[in-house]
Amino acid sequence: MIRKKYLGDSLQQILAWLAVAVTVTVCCGIIGFLFVRGYKEVSLDFITNDTLPASGMAPGILSPLIGTFLVTLLGISIALPWALAVAIFLSEYAGRNRAAYYFRVAIDVLAGVPTIVIAIFGLAMFSRPSFGFMSSMVQGVEGVHKAFGRSFLVCGVGMAIMILPFVIKTCEEAIKAVPSAYREASLALGATKWHTTARVVLLSARKGIATSVILGMGRIIGDTAIVWLLLGGSMKMTGRQPWWQIGNWLNTLKNTGATLTTYIYFNSPAGEGNKAGLAFGASLVLIAVILLLNAVVDVISAQNTSIKE
Repeated sequence: MIRKKYLGDSLQQILAWLAVAVTVTVCCGIIGFLFVRGYKEVSLDFITNDTLPASGMAPGILSPLIGTFLVTLLGISIALPWALAVAIFLSEYAGRNRAAYYFRVAIDVLAGVPTIVIAIFGLAMFSRPSFGFMSSMVQGVEGVHKAFGRSFLVCGVGMAIMILPFVIKTCEEAIKAVPSAYREASLALGATKWHTTARVVLLSARKGIATSVILGMGRIIGDTAIVWLLLGGSMKMTGRQPWWQIGNWLNTLKNTGATLTTYIYFNSPAGEGNKAGLAFGASLVLIAVILLLNAVVDVISAQNTSIKE
């Protein structure tokens, strides 16, 4: 009996190590393949150059790189307050009643909605004339009165909806991880429930909340469907130029552009550019950005662990 148990434990360990080895091998294989195919394209000029206006081709990734940061910043800025409010309600106020159960079911359902469905919904919604302030109105087409429905602002909202369930879950777990003794001590000193939540619980959970923000940003950076439908396929910033001037910022956010994922698709054999080298080079930069975000998450997690110890 003891021998069978020992053999069973050994087999489980072998299978676990095998699963880890396969996962690491696949990850390293993808990164290695991208490096071999794309490192020749990556240079300072590749990062700082922009699309050639004459040909419409995209030898550099300056605009897509800035577009990626804009979409990421807009998406997380919209999602975080919303997600944090829901997480506070579910963890501190809702309890275990039926309403909280249905809220959690709705969050789980939203988490399973494909990004292409969110993109189509956003396009249908933000093409309505009442949302013309977020993009622009279609002009030059007789009998058509609708909004264009594609812009950085619209794409930011779509990204916020996509990451909302993920950020809610992560923030809720971070808040629940705060020891009950912290709450009890604050309430015993005469603080109100909200004061305790805002000044004690959230401050104690700030590391976990920061981790959820960074992981949510990683999901935004890697999405393609929402960007392609809600931001458009332009490889350059559109709208009033030069876009970087302060007076043109709002106009830029209401117009279209590109991110690294749309740049990769455009230059892949499946896109119009058909420049595989540029696509692999941009993919390598995208992987580097995601690895950097994951490194930041590891640093935050390590700090959080050391504080608890």
